[in-house]
Amino acid sequence: MRWRGCWRAGFLLALHLVAASAQGEVFEEDLTLRPLRDGKLEARFSFATVLKGATPRDPGALTIDDEAQHYTLFPLALGQILREHAVTELHLTLNAGKWNYDHWGYPEEPGVGTGAELWVWMADTSPSSVDERWQGLRHSLAGLFCASLGHLDDQRTTSPVLTFQPEGSLPNFTHPHQLRHATLPSEHVCTENLTPFLKLLPCKSLSGIASLLNPHRLFDADWHGLGVHVRYREGAGVEVRLAFQAVFDPVRYSHNMRRDWSLRSVFDRTIERACPVARSSKVRIELPSETSYAITPGPTDVVNNVATFAIDSGKEALDISMQWPEEGSFEYQDTSKAPPLTDISVRRNLEGTSQAEARLTLELTNNLPVQVSAGYLETMPWHLQFYLHTLRAYIGGAPRDDLVNIISYSPPVPHSRPALLQAVLTLPPHATLHLTMDVSKPFLRYTEHPPDAQRGWDLPPAVVVPFAFGDLPNSNGTAAGEPPSGSPQTQQRAFAQGRRPRRMYTPVMLVDLATPDFSMPYNVIIMSCTLIALIFGSVFNLLTRRFVVVEVDARPEKQTAADDAR
Repeated sequence: MRWRGCWRAGFLLALHLVAASAQGEVFEEDLTLRPLRDGKLEARFSFATVLKGATPRDPGALTIDDEAQHYTLFPLALGQILREHAVTELHLTLNAGKWNYDHWGYPEEPGVGTGAELWVWMADTSPSSVDERWQGLRHSLAGLFCASLGHLDDQRTTSPVLTFQPEGSLPNFTHPHQLRHATLPSEHVCTENLTPFLKLLPCKSLSGIASLLNPHRLFDADWHGLGVHVRYREGAGVEVRLAFQAVFDPVRYSHNMRRDWSLRSVFDRTIERACPVARSSKVRIELPSETSYAITPGPTDVVNNVATFAIDSGKEALDISMQWPEEGSFEYQDTSKAPPLTDISVRRNLEGTSQAEARLTLELTNNLPVQVSAGYLETMPWHLQFYLHTLRAYIGGAPRDDLVNIISYSPPVPHSRPALLQAVLTLPPHATLHLTMDVSKPFLRYTEHPPDAQRGWDLPPAVVVPFAFGDLPNSNGTAAGEPPSGSPQTQQRAFAQGRRPRRMYTPVMLVDLATPDFSMPYNVIIMSCTLIALIFGSVFNLLTRRFVVVEVDARPEKQTAADDAR
């Protein structure tokens, strides 16, 4: 009993010491669950740590030793990388799968492009240029997260400042900030990326919401991805937010084809205890519009159709479940008749059967009754070259080149720089805009092809950002001035003004380039080995064998048999 009491006292003392040393650091975690209309379930894990009063490192001070950094809750491995390369803002995402905007709506985390995406804001300075620090940052993050981020070299790096604006504050350094952005669509998230991700959390995966991160279930989801986001909040400090997002299919897990779910059925785990250093630990569930559902246990609070469960270390294990008792087996909706859940719908294709030429097509549909202005970003490796003079816009088959405004275009440089196209598109209400542009496919050296050359090359996704919404026209066809309160025009204007710019990613494309016959080296190797074996075998026999004359008795067989009889 004495030793048990000493152990408890030591444990409490350690917690008090941790709390005392972490007064300048705040850690919060939360899990948001959202049932989708196609029977699937979206789960978003968020772990935010704020280092109060901290500021990003001034790149002008990289030539002198940095001041000592003592972290308790803030991830030390990531903090050292940020200080070493003087990073102001960082966003890294690793995703696998295709996000279905039309049926899942906007994701909680906007960075859902397939593969790896990294973009940072760094201040420029002469002692250490942005490109040098960008290169060191890529390799450091590649080692930290066990990912192929070192392949994000100059052939994939661009600076699309119109699409990727800072999400935090930029310190008032004497040097201007610059953006670096790169994508690697062939990279996927795996267990080797999740393990270092969990090590950055204060409680790892031992307690709290992070205990639900079961890799066997996460990587079995229809879509999954993780993200690391660092930004500077003026007046608050430096914030690091680790996020994991996945879309599960409870119907696939169910034996009776029902969409009922629980934490145990989805993650194969429950929340046994809270993270002791978390200031806030909550589970939020966005309640569906239909009323024929039941949720257990009862939530702590319900605000704006969102049920909140507060995780307390004194309570029992938490296992939230949601059932639809009046529903039998789940019936999937007709996707062709279901209205899209986003403001615009985007589709992109690469047409053509030639290995030298193709046509890039982009189809954007405005689902709103108001005019929408959207930014369009296209980054292509130099393997695919644009013919910008062939860019054409159509609506209903009629040319509408006036709806496209080219902001900037950087042509590709072979073996050095990708192509960058930034434009502003104007989408009329309830209209579909078709963009077409001719592209060429160059011939590559045989050493530049990937190991699986016959599969093709993965092209990065395009990014579309709706940023401006017009007003509804009145009965005379002109813009409404001041409609009465409560009218549809007022509601639509408030609806449009409440929209915030959200990035939308198109699926990646697979392009087939002219591929040499890689079987010829194999044939040459086989033939050479055969000739060498024949020549070596003949020479070896001549050198090692001894040739002698053997005398053979030439008497007839009958005479030999008679001699034997005698």
